[in-house]
Amino acid sequence: MTISTDNESANTPVSTSPESAEPIRAVSPTGPDEPQEKLTAGKFTMNVLNGISIAVVVALVPQALLGEIFTALLPVFPQGQTLINMVSLSSAMLPILIGVMVGLQFKLSPIQTACVGLASVLGSGVATPQEAGGFIVKGTGLVLNSGLTAAIAVGLLLLIGHRLGSYTVLFLSTITVVIAGGIGWIVTYPIVKQLTAWIGSLVNGATDLQPIVMGIVLSVVFCVMIVSPVSTVGLATAIMMTGVSSGTANLGVVAAGFGLCITGWKANGPGKSLLPLLGSPKVQMANVWGRPLNFLPILSTAAVLGALGGIFKISGTPISAGFGISGLVGPLAALNYEGWGWTTSNITIVVGVFIIAPIFFSVFFSWLYSKLGWVKPEHFRLDFE
Repeated sequence: MTISTDNESANTPVSTSPESAEPIRAVSPTGPDEPQEKLTAGKFTMNVLNGISIAVVVALVPQALLGEIFTALLPVFPQGQTLINMVSLSSAMLPILIGVMVGLQFKLSPIQTACVGLASVLGSGVATPQEAGGFIVKGTGLVLNSGLTAAIAVGLLLLIGHRLGSYTVLFLSTITVVIAGGIGWIVTYPIVKQLTAWIGSLVNGATDLQPIVMGIVLSVVFCVMIVSPVSTVGLATAIMMTGVSSGTANLGVVAAGFGLCITGWKANGPGKSLLPLLGSPKVQMANVWGRPLNFLPILSTAAVLGALGGIFKISGTPISAGFGISGLVGPLAALNYEGWGWTTSNITIVVGVFIIAPIFFSVFFSWLYSKLGWVKPEHFRLDFE
């Protein structure tokens, strides 16, 4: 098997929340005599999305954090290529992690979970068969189809339940690979690949034509998403956001991180306030969605940063788009992007757009909406006790 460290084909899943439907019965994986769990279509979908989100973070964070840093250091530290290869190979394991994490969300048995992992890999397209034999593994595959194939595999396993009895070890993996994996490989992969390529080209093309307008739109959208259950990294990699579309989307995550940090500073103190910035803005999800007016400071900052990103053509990769300032992923991706580089002017622009501007506008809009009485620091209080 040939392993390629090229990660151009990185794609990741995103799905919208389904309307509630009539509940279906899931066969409990823990034992045939135990009560069956009632599983609605909504719960099923959320389990799949949660599994995908966990897998995306686990598989892609090492490359996002270390890949950009050591790529920048290659001219002075060529030995860093080994580490780049390691994290690239780790990211290529995303499809099997999606299957495993989805399986764990449904509390499947170890054998069932492993079967879902196999099916997910087959549906990802991460491995391309060669005429001479073997496969070439490249990127992370089509992760949207990985998630879809994992969902099909789970459905199949819940349908089979414990009907195979003592023949489970002998036949279950074969059935899952042939049916669920076959559907993912032959039926859904070509369709999903065309769909994601079309959406990606539409978003990237529109951003190239209208960088300021689309920069504002993408920044605001990602600002909302980063404080929702949806994975920003998942969406960005699913539709292969790159260039200015990725950079401006990243700035929406930056706006949320700085905005929630600064707006809630008086109520939370330094420790808790830094969590949305250095960790994830999702820690403020309940506070923001519980009182929609709390969106105002961060969305206002996101709109300004998106416009600035469009003006200066801040760019990024599919993986960097959803990370914001965490691990300096966004700034490093911008500086390492083709046509940029570590010049004094470029570093000044990146520092200004990713650090100075977010701080300034977060302070300003926090003060403005507080003055108007629309938001208060107490509205952003975090209580982990």
